[in-house]
Amino acid sequence: MNKTVYTFGGGAVHQDPRAKDKTVTGGKGANLAEMAGIGLPVPPGFTITTEECLAYNAGGQTLQPGLAEEIRSGIAHIEQATGCRFGVPRSGVPLLVSVRSGARVSMPGMMDTVLNLGLDERAVESLAQSSGDDRFAWDSYRRFIQMYADVVMGIDHGLFEEALEIAKEDQGVLLDTELGVTDLKALTQRYKAIVREESGREFPDDPWDQLHGAIAAVFDSWESDRAKVYRRLNDIPGDWGTAVNVQAMVFGNMGETSATGVAFTRDPSTGERAYYGEWLVNAQGEDVVAGIRTPQYLTKTARERAGASAPSMEEAMPEAYAELARVFDLLERHYRDMQDIEFTVQQGKLWMLQTRSGKRTAKAALKMAVDMVDEGLIDEKTAILRVDPMALDQLLHPTLDPNAPRDVMTRGLPASPGAASGKAVLDADTAEAWRARGEKVILVRVETSPEDIHGMHAAQGVLTARGGMTSHAAVVARGMGRPCVSGASAVSIDLANRKLRIGSRELVEGDTLTIDGATGEVMAGEVSTIEPELAGDFGTLMEWADRHRRMKVRTNAETPTDCRMARQFGAEGIGLCRTEHMFFDADRISAVRQMILADDEAGRRRALAKLLPEQRADFTAIFRSMAGLPCTIRLLDPPLHEFLPQEEHDFAELAEASGIGIDHLKRRAEELHEFNPMLGHRGCRLGITFPEIYEMQARAIFEAACEVAEASGEAVVPEVMIPLVATKKELAILKALVDATAAEVFAEKGRTLDYTVGTMIELPRAALMAGEIAEEAKFFSFGTNDLTQTTLGVSRDDAGRFLEVYVAKGIYPRDPFVSLDIDGVGELVRLAAERGRATRADLKLGICGEHGGDPASIAFCEAVGLDYVSASPYRVPIARLAAAQAALKDR
Repeated sequence: MNKTVYTFGGGAVHQDPRAKDKTVTGGKGANLAEMAGIGLPVPPGFTITTEECLAYNAGGQTLQPGLAEEIRSGIAHIEQATGCRFGVPRSGVPLLVSVRSGARVSMPGMMDTVLNLGLDERAVESLAQSSGDDRFAWDSYRRFIQMYADVVMGIDHGLFEEALEIAKEDQGVLLDTELGVTDLKALTQRYKAIVREESGREFPDDPWDQLHGAIAAVFDSWESDRAKVYRRLNDIPGDWGTAVNVQAMVFGNMGETSATGVAFTRDPSTGERAYYGEWLVNAQGEDVVAGIRTPQYLTKTARERAGASAPSMEEAMPEAYAELARVFDLLERHYRDMQDIEFTVQQGKLWMLQTRSGKRTAKAALKMAVDMVDEGLIDEKTAILRVDPMALDQLLHPTLDPNAPRDVMTRGLPASPGAASGKAVLDADTAEAWRARGEKVILVRVETSPEDIHGMHAAQGVLTARGGMTSHAAVVARGMGRPCVSGASAVSIDLANRKLRIGSRELVEGDTLTIDGATGEVMAGEVSTIEPELAGDFGTLMEWADRHRRMKVRTNAETPTDCRMARQFGAEGIGLCRTEHMFFDADRISAVRQMILADDEAGRRRALAKLLPEQRADFTAIFRSMAGLPCTIRLLDPPLHEFLPQEEHDFAELAEASGIGIDHLKRRAEELHEFNPMLGHRGCRLGITFPEIYEMQARAIFEAACEVAEASGEAVVPEVMIPLVATKKELAILKALVDATAAEVFAEKGRTLDYTVGTMIELPRAALMAGEIAEEAKFFSFGTNDLTQTTLGVSRDDAGRFLEVYVAKGIYPRDPFVSLDIDGVGELVRLAAERGRATRADLKLGICGEHGGDPASIAFCEAVGLDYVSASPYRVPIARLAAAQAALKDR
């Protein structure tokens, strides 16, 4: 039987590798055991495994048989290491513990910590006597009641905050640290009354009941709504579970020689190699991140840079700071990564409460990865694997134009870089609702809490009135890649009337704001932007990625602007040019409609003759933009109904342009009506029934290719793609048409060009018949958007109404239109690749659906052996890095 509880600190040594296995003891538990093992000052404790969490939730939310005895053994370990006693309050020093969650990866805000567990009114007197500080003891007790009631009993923490504010007002003080013993005793009684009023039961006094309740609450938190949202947003499987960490309390609220803090070994916003963090004198850990008090800077340099007057830890506690700096360097060398650390100083002695690889912005991730290679801390392969490809999205979009006028209303803390404009909204639900209707929003809160996570995800950026650089808003926004300005004290919110005041300005919900997470500025209105710079660390990492990836990365583009952008981002050709997008131009739509509604071939050819020069110009511009790189051009694909007139005035304009009566045009449109056009007369079926359409497009492609090759002297590499093929015969007929058209153009131009003809695999039948189809095709491009629709029998346009429920219920791990359905659609891709290459060994294989920019889908493409992926221009760098990571992991 595997152990369910692993102790750490206090001399505990484990030969069992599970003790430091993050899948078993979670990231926090494994790192606590690791820190204790290398001799750092870690308060003793124990970790309950993730397996127990899964068993608890599978077993009807009950602790498993035998766990209670394991917990008692863990407490006995802490008692032996500390000399304190748990649940024996009459004499001696009572043992108090903290209870924290700890999944295998960091999940900020999944569950709040419970501190000071083990106190009741008798134990608090023992704590006061043993510490010689009555105020400290009663302050610890009132904190415990508030935390436990909130986290374990589910009572609104705002009720306790309100009681605390009233107590401070009654005594005429500003800070909770200014309340005396008598005030704190009265406050604890008020807190207990709140518990009775809200829950109908007494606050639990028995420490063992308290402990079992807190452990159960951690397990419950794994299935909470906010944890599910976080897991969905970050692709964390529900079957991982969370560990529970129970640890001896050390106290940062024992007077002016005690403190607590959160720190990073490097700046998580910029990546600068400088200690970064905040601390508070005479405080407990939650005070720093909750925004209740304004934290102080960790280093003298940071304090001076900010112009702050409160002393830094480096100045106020030089010995403890020097020890902390030594620990910073030791941990970064040990883990070979930037660390996020929680610490407490108890009466001058430093204690380490946590270390983990810190969340960071994309900019910081790039700088750290490149710098650590330069420092010899890691190699470039590790650097490639360390940067989340999707995080690059933060760097690929515009930032505020420094020369644009700015109406700055106030300035807060630059908590997460980037800039965003949007309509101010005052709660998370509104943010989500307005985003769903297409609005860009800025979430404005006094301070965020884990319940706001869905609104933060929906918002363009986050603005808070309270909180520091390590507040919930700051940490979560950085992880999401959202700009954030925190601690903007000039912001006040009137939630009841849906208004806010920023400095002297009064605004209403819906007014436009701009925030700059790099400067902390909050501006009225919208501010113009500039394109990003893609050199420096970004260029270095991309160069390393290109060196190690196997697959090529192309782009989906059909305009010269998109082509140029994609090349700037490193695209190696076009994987999908959707020619139908070229037909919707206002100057062309009339000719397209005339072609569709024509009664015979002659009428269609007259309309096509008008379109030929336009198409030729399109392809000429694309070939010039791509300068010798391969270009896969898909012939007309969408259903004809998308081009048909819809309104009366559309028919009138078309009648005037074509000289055909409105009634005749309407009758013809009715004849072309389809009940399910997405599965109807589209793709290669158009080419089979109206071959003159594909003939015109092929002629435009080859005439443009010859023109550009003649003018530039560079090779032009057209790849003609026939869409929606289901049979070999369809492809054979249309390939013959393309070849014949190419021969005609080459004879007219007096030159030849290399070109290939292939198909898009987007139907299950095509995947199954890939061996036969490969006899005619030189390449397959997997159109995974339609292949997903036709395999799942789900319309992508309608799926949004129910797919979110499917993902929430675990029917699909992720939206299959965002990340490839590996088991179903992926199996068809694998089968088609194998059967196609069995027929034609040199068959070129690529993917051009939206999945081409999704890292998980790209990893699958590497495993299957595709030659390239194709993504939208802004996703090209993401695909380059993801392809390199997939290749390194595959090796």
